[in-house]
Amino acid sequence: MPNLVVILNGLVVIGIVASAILTARAKSVLTSVICLAATGSFTAVAFLMLQAPDVAIAEAAVGAVLSTILYVIALKRTGEEGDYDEEETQ
Repeated sequence: MPNLVVILNGLVVIGIVASAILTARAKSVLTSVICLAATGSFTAVAFLMLQAPDVAIAEAAVGAVLSTILYVIALKRTGEEGDYDEEETQ
């Protein structure tokens, strides 16, 4: 049974790293925000597996939900197109 816990922990860590990389490499701002929410969700699951449910609830509320809503509202209010231009980033 301990092997299953190790495998699950490994999958959660891979999910955190993969979603963080996707956040940084996304071409669209909205896609980046969604990937950031996924990173917060995976982090909340990691805290839950570490037997810290209070921290997991806080991370899920702030990292996955609240920050995503604030970023989307900010994008809508600023009228951001949502695409990065390769020439602007260099």
